Amino acid sequence: MTLRLKLFLIALVTLLLPWAGFQFIKQMELLLREGQERAQLSSARALAQAFVATAPILPATGRVVVLPDAPPVLLMDGSPDDWQEAALQPWPSVPPLGRVYLAARASTLYGLIEVQDRSRVRADPDPLDAGAADQIELRLGAGDRRYVYVLGNAAPGPLQVRVDSPDAPALQGEWVETSDGYRIEFSLFLPRDGLALAAHVVDAGGQGGTRMYPVFGDPGRGEDTLLLWLSDAGFTRALQPLVPPGVRLRVLAADARVLGKAGKLEVDDIESRTLWPNSWIYRALLAPPLVDASDYAWDLGKLDVDEVWQALSGIEASVWRPSNNERTVIVAAAVPLRWDGAVRGALVMEQSSDALLVIANDAVAKLMATSLIAVLIASLVLFGFAGILSFRIRRLRNATERALRPDGRLDPKLPHLQSVDEVGDLSRSFARLLDEIGGYNEYLRTLASKLSHELNTPLAIVRSSLDNLDHEPLPPEARVYADRARAGADRLWGILRTMNEASRMEKAIKAAEAEDFDLTGVVRGCAESYRGIAGNRQVHLMVPESPIRFHGAPDLIAQALDKLFDNAKGFTPEGGWIRIKLALDIDGVEISVANSGPPLPAKMHERLFDSLVSMRDAGSLRATGEVPHLGLGLYIVRLVAEAHDGSALAYNLPAEAGVEFRLRLKNMQR
Repeated sequence: MTLRLKLFLIALVTLLLPWAGFQFIKQMELLLREGQERAQLSSARALAQAFVATAPILPATGRVVVLPDAPPVLLMDGSPDDWQEAALQPWPSVPPLGRVYLAARASTLYGLIEVQDRSRVRADPDPLDAGAADQIELRLGAGDRRYVYVLGNAAPGPLQVRVDSPDAPALQGEWVETSDGYRIEFSLFLPRDGLALAAHVVDAGGQGGTRMYPVFGDPGRGEDTLLLWLSDAGFTRALQPLVPPGVRLRVLAADARVLGKAGKLEVDDIESRTLWPNSWIYRALLAPPLVDASDYAWDLGKLDVDEVWQALSGIEASVWRPSNNERTVIVAAAVPLRWDGAVRGALVMEQSSDALLVIANDAVAKLMATSLIAVLIASLVLFGFAGILSFRIRRLRNATERALRPDGRLDPKLPHLQSVDEVGDLSRSFARLLDEIGGYNEYLRTLASKLSHELNTPLAIVRSSLDNLDHEPLPPEARVYADRARAGADRLWGILRTMNEASRMEKAIKAAEAEDFDLTGVVRGCAESYRGIAGNRQVHLMVPESPIRFHGAPDLIAQALDKLFDNAKGFTPEGGWIRIKLALDIDGVEISVANSGPPLPAKMHERLFDSLVSMRDAGSLRATGEVPHLGLGLYIVRLVAEAHDGSALAYNLPAEAGVEFRLRLKNMQR
């Protein structure tokens, strides 16, 4: 985890303050919202009681139908032309019924019923011979009163009516015979709204005797009675005096159908006192869950929502919904309407919630603005501090990585050594560590020359003593030990010579002067000289035909090639091959020496060019009498490559075919 990420996580703790403030405002909002809901439910309850005291009684059962407006001119002649010209939709019916129309105007019910009946039994209605002729029976309910009308004609003409009560509303109309039955058209004055109506057709001449068919509803569901409200129903007139300003009221029947409505919300006229971002914040964080506004559209004939059904079950309910003004919401309260303790409908009251929204928006706006500014300032300070601290640490890291020079020496100069903080302490600790490592590396670098200097005189004494001993007569058994001592002294002398050579090479590399020369000729000349000492090993040369002009030290490059060839010959088996290749590189040249033989261990790829590292078996060298290798040859190769601003690399050939050493060289600085 980076330092910036850690500080960012710490900065997040500062968000606890605005979070706590937001929770406080949220709780205030909940309390205020609950208070407004309770106040609106109380208002709706009071309006419901006033409405019950003044409005018509809602029937408890039946299917509610709000009748369409009847045509302005409707002749009682038994013809459906007036109904069709008014584009009124006929009532759904099944045989033996044909077209059925119902409409209302000015407290008068109009209807047209068409019956398909080819077995005609016509007669005027007679109470002594009920059901003996084709008739239509109407049952009308008004409050606690019930009226029964029997309609039947012996011949076409004015409708013959028999009613069971002398105070029943007057009904008149026309009976018309058709080719396949008969049709009646009637008008009935309704003294009040909300009447129950049922109609049956009596067929006296059909097969199986007299039968009755319902005109309205679904007999399979037991629906044969309609609850009728005229288009200019008295519920709307009863609501209008009760509506407060800025409120909408709707009266619903037991099946959630709208019977009357009045009032206006006037949301668009509410004064805008908040900005759009504040309203957005309120809606995103504090606003109550909102239902779909289309569920409460003003032109709906039925409110099929959970709150209404809850109120129709006798439990008050409220809900919040959006309005056509983004700065306000609408709260709707639904309360039951009870007559004599029985729920027969519901009253829905809607009112805008603009005052509460403005209060909440102002508080949220101030809280969010203050919190954002505080968090922004804290974040800028922390990120600024993290950026400076990261820059100082990165600078110290880069200086530490550059502490090792190309020549292997250490540069303990680090930044921030004078700083008094923790980064300064870390920089001074690194400097002390690099000083100690540099001293130790310098000791290792000069170890070869020191050993050579210290061992040179004692070894010369040993060798001179052995020379003098050769001139003395020795027994044969003693001569063997003298020969062994001389062989050991010679090997030790070779080691000292190699160490001296390495010291001289280091000094020669440092003092080498660059010149322009043909690198192709140097590589070709060295390769030709190697053929004579390669034995039965094949030497392949791959160099460009044209000369390659190069600016560097040709003697150093030739000595590096000698070391690489000597290393390749030592690991190439008898009859093997050695390949020397020269090619142009992207920004310099590349010299490679490859040979067949055993591959390099994976862990030796990086350490092979270090000082005093060798892969040769010391035991086999002592057995053959060769001078032991101290691992200085490839170290010198690396120094030559670094002197030419390049590098030395070692690779295993594919399929373990051998090893390849590459020298990537650039022109030395002029």
